[in-house]
Amino acid sequence: MTRLPHQACTSVLVGKLATLDGSPLIARNEDNAVAIWPKQAVSHPASTSGTTHFVSKNNQFTTSLPQAAAQYTAVPDSDSSAGDYGESGINAHQVAMSATESAYTNSRVLGVDPLVPNGIAEDAMLTVILPYIDSAQAGIQRLGHLVHTQGAAETNGVLFSDLDEVWYMEIVSGHH
Repeated sequence: MTRLPHQACTSVLVGKLATLDGSPLIARNEDNAVAIWPKQAVSHPASTSGTTHFVSKNNQFTTSLPQAAAQYTAVPDSDSSAGDYGESGINAHQVAMSATESAYTNSRVLGVDPLVPNGIAEDAMLTVILPYIDSAQAGIQRLGHLVHTQGAAETNGVLFSDLDEVWYMEIVSGHH
């Protein structure tokens, strides 16, 4: 029997009642096949007159953005030619986000609600969500609204946490 290499993201979510000091925790690894994938840590300043229009380099996903953005950190790929791929970060409201854990959906589900080629994808999620939310629940609502109204280009699991809650959202098809 030939064993094929496996790729899989793994997420960890821990609620505040499960830690000694009451800190909620979220984390995930990256399943990229490249063993060493260079990252950079960046901090984006708060803005009250920022860009109000976003277009993804990856698939031309387009959305409107609020004018005010909170300060936030991100850990994108060193090479941004394919898109932002902010992956994970925390904002000034102490809301953390990790985007994304790879997910897979069977063909029957995708036959009913197919993925949207120019819907939201991993490369854009952190950039269009984290600066504009003030709680983990607000992150779920903002991302859910984008998936529902504009569609998703891929299936993913997304993690959010704030000082009180941990949330996990799974995008399983084009609009769900």
